[in-house]
Amino acid sequence: MEKIRDYEFWFVAGSQFLYGEEQLRNVARDAQDVVDKLNESGKLPYKVVCKGVMTTADGITQFMKDVNYHDEVAGVITWMHTFSPAKNWIRGTVLLQKPLLHLATQYLDRIPYDTIDFDYMNLNQSAHGDREYGYLNARLGLRNKIVYGWWGDEEVQQEIADWEDVAVAYNESFRIKVCRFGDTMRNVAVTEGDKVQAEIQLGWTVDYWPVGDLVAVVDAVAEEDIDAEYAKLKEAYILNPQENGAEAFESSVRYQLREYLGIKKFLDDRGYTAFCTNFEDLKGLKQLPGLASQLLMRDGYGFGAEGDWKTAALTRLLKIMAHNDRTVFMEDYTLDLRKGHEAILGAHMLEVDPTIASDQPRVEVHPLDIGGKDDPARLVFTGADGEGIDCTVADFRDGFRLISYPVTCRRAEAETPHLPVAKQLWTPKVGLKEGATAWIEAGGGHHTVLSFRLKESQIHDLGVMLGMELVEIC
Repeated sequence: MEKIRDYEFWFVAGSQFLYGEEQLRNVARDAQDVVDKLNESGKLPYKVVCKGVMTTADGITQFMKDVNYHDEVAGVITWMHTFSPAKNWIRGTVLLQKPLLHLATQYLDRIPYDTIDFDYMNLNQSAHGDREYGYLNARLGLRNKIVYGWWGDEEVQQEIADWEDVAVAYNESFRIKVCRFGDTMRNVAVTEGDKVQAEIQLGWTVDYWPVGDLVAVVDAVAEEDIDAEYAKLKEAYILNPQENGAEAFESSVRYQLREYLGIKKFLDDRGYTAFCTNFEDLKGLKQLPGLASQLLMRDGYGFGAEGDWKTAALTRLLKIMAHNDRTVFMEDYTLDLRKGHEAILGAHMLEVDPTIASDQPRVEVHPLDIGGKDDPARLVFTGADGEGIDCTVADFRDGFRLISYPVTCRRAEAETPHLPVAKQLWTPKVGLKEGATAWIEAGGGHHTVLSFRLKESQIHDLGVMLGMELVEIC
């Protein structure tokens, strides 16, 4: 899987010459100290680099140009240590093409009543400097983040950390490439979408490739490479042949590993980070990729079933944001409508990421009864208990809509011996009836991305950064 760039964030403090050179040196000293301690906290997933004090329009404009130019810089953090005249920030801010966090803080977390004097007042003016700066950003209609509070508090540091993950995902969104093996499922509406608009607005490149091109790569996978993956599989999971003969079981599993290695090579050779398949278009493949898709998602690739490229890209994007931690492709499968048990059972025919398993996944081979292909191997497991958020992207003529609700997840109440799939139970926190009704009214589809790692605020910030319409059911 392609490694995420080693990003960093540039930090600047705002001030002006009115207070004298000594105070500007103090501002620079405090800014460097804040940055050093943020980095030392261990809370931030990405390094912050202090770039000093901004006092002039020309300096700010050049700084923002430099941010845009440096690919390793994921965004800007600003702090109005003193009163920085906001008109100085107009041109540079208009030119900025990366996420902006306004840290509304001050150096000390208290008022030093015994020693406070006019020198202190001249230096520590963020209480009204932030208002001046905030007015300008609001007037420009920015989609910037504001984090308010003392920079040394763990809660504030966590907010900065959460935003860093979103900002990196925003940058990486413009590098997402989705490979569509075949087209979308015939006659299905929700998986369709405007691929040109997706590339303009979200940065997602979505390309079609005929399945025959993939088949050639799959067929060329070396047996010794499959042997190596089979050995890894036995270490990580339980091989459970059940009623299958040993030879038939191993043959099916090995073919899924052949597909796994073939798809991976196809994607990597062409720079793709997400893909989608379609059981209506499998010519030349012996099985619908099941175990193969699960292993690729475990590795961090995005996936969408039935040709759903929007969900494939969203899965990849949210995996980046969550550091590939318990963030998975999902589908609303069936419902429990009994009072006191209201829940959605999420599953799919084959393709659910094993990173949410509460038990050790089992490799099993069963008929699929759809697609007209050989019985595929898949990982069978039960999901986990915990809090999460469920999201989807819908395409309307006037733009993309990001729909989400926080959910309470739990393991299925019983095993499903006649439905050998990976499964996860969840209930919208607003209630199944209210949540599902609002989801349907908003046009949310049945394919989603479920995350135990991400927060509502992060999904909100991502949608704002990408200029998507937000429907937050909470």
